[in-house]
Amino acid sequence: ETVRLELMADYGLPADRVQAVLNGVDPVFRPMAAIDTSAVLRAHGLQHGGYTLSVATVEPRKKLDRLIAAYARLPESLRQACPLVLIGALGWLNSPVQRLIEQASAQGWLRFLGYVSQGDLPALYAGARGYAMTSIYEGFGLPVLEAMASGVPVLTSSVSCMPEVAAGAALMAHPDDIDELSEQLTRLLTDDGWRLRAVPLGLARAGELTWERCLEQTLQVYRSVA
Repeated sequence: ETVRLELMADYGLPADRVQAVLNGVDPVFRPMAAIDTSAVLRAHGLQHGGYTLSVATVEPRKKLDRLIAAYARLPESLRQACPLVLIGALGWLNSPVQRLIEQASAQGWLRFLGYVSQGDLPALYAGARGYAMTSIYEGFGLPVLEAMASGVPVLTSSVSCMPEVAAGAALMAHPDDIDELSEQLTRLLTDDGWRLRAVPLGLARAGELTWERCLEQTLQVYRSVA
């Protein structure tokens, strides 16, 4: 809906000519017990429930530099017990972020796994203590939905499409507000009361957005045009 409104505003399109169809989430993303994630996590040197995950191409739009800066403000004991794990291929203009990644990795509280096979992603999501997506702009923000479908509490951006996708089931922070990001990261990892409420809310939201629903709504658009 966010992109729909942008298209209407930028190109002067009438409302009845633009339909928003939300993506779905693959059912392979689901809650998993530690025994089910153990093989994949062991291969990557991780422990179930012992890291914060972020899946994003390393490029400026993803605001990983802000996420790393906010994570650096967490208590050292929390960072060491629950390191930040970044998954994603290298994109454009990534040298500044790479330097931050190298510094934090040397301090022992960040792991950069780079590109990870699609087959490993479900276990890596489900094994995380929390998920953080701090992008400044998305057309949808599918990783937010994948994390919620995996039964993982989520922190995401309060701008662009992310609030629409999360629908009240995730913590929010502006990606350029490092203080707010750090506060919400602390809550993501330590507020057990919120975490217990967030997991079923996220699972319910993910259950609403299936690929079958996306398919049917897309077909409805074609039918209306035909």
